[in-house]
Amino acid sequence: MRHELQSLRNYQFYKGGLNNEGFHKTYCPGCVPRGKNCTHMGHKCRLLGEGLVRFCFQCEKYPCKDLRALDKRFREKYHMSMLENLEEIRVEGMEAFLKNQNLKWICPNCGELRCAHNGLCLFCELEILQKNKKYCWNREKKT
Repeated sequence: MRHELQSLRNYQFYKGGLNNEGFHKTYCPGCVPRGKNCTHMGHKCRLLGEGLVRFCFQCEKYPCKDLRALDKRFREKYHMSMLENLEEIRVEGMEAFLKNQNLKWICPNCGELRCAHNGLCLFCELEILQKNKKYCWNREKKT
């Protein structure tokens, strides 16, 4: 699981070139932007790993125990639900999902996207992360 979480965060570091700001992350160019299949569960699920399904909801075992466990962790740590996201993609489509996510995660100060892992904007709140590289969600901060 550690690899998955780093991949999401490292995509934002890639997008913003944040290694120039004193971080040392291996960049990730992202899955969906490159037309690739899900890497979150690809190492655990043969269907995803081999590209036989693009999304978990296309599987007859959906939602499997691994996905439910991932969803629980994301709800607790990152204030988001993998299951809700997948359901929105299934019902509304990827374009609508991405539009809604952009609205949900946009920084009201600068217009960039905030990081789902810590609730910070990696552009205008970067100094918080520079001071504490293990910064986690401020439970008081509203999304």
